[in-house]
Amino acid sequence: MNVQTPTPFPGPGTSEKVAFDRGELGTILGLYGRMVAAGEWRDYAMSFLKDHAVFAVFRHTAEHPLYRIEKRPKLRARQGQYSVIGMDGRVLKRGQDLKAVLRVLERKLIRPVE
Repeated sequence: MNVQTPTPFPGPGTSEKVAFDRGELGTILGLYGRMVAAGEWRDYAMSFLKDHAVFAVFRHTAEHPLYRIEKRPKLRARQGQYSVIGMDGRVLKRGQDLKAVLRVLERKLIRPVE
C-alpha cells in the first residue's frame, strides 16, 4: 500500500504563475465573442504557467489551436509581453499593447460583401 503525504495548499501570494488580469481577459473575450458570432471560432482554452499565460482559440475542440494569445512578462522590456502565434508556430504580432496586438486577428472579421 502506498502512503502519500498531502501537499499543502498554497496560500495567497505564493502563486508563481502568470495570468491574464481582468482587463486583459475582457479584451480577449470581447474579440472571442465577435469571432464566435461570425462563425470563425468555437472553443477556447486557457493555461497559466510559471513563465507565461496562454489563451488558445480552436475551430473544433479536437484540433490544434488556430491561434495562441500569449503573455510573457519577462519580454516586457524587449519585444513586448503580448504575442499572437498562428497554428504553424509563427509569431503574427508582438507588442506592449494587447489591443494593438489583437488587431491582427480582427482583420479576419472584415470580409468583402458580394
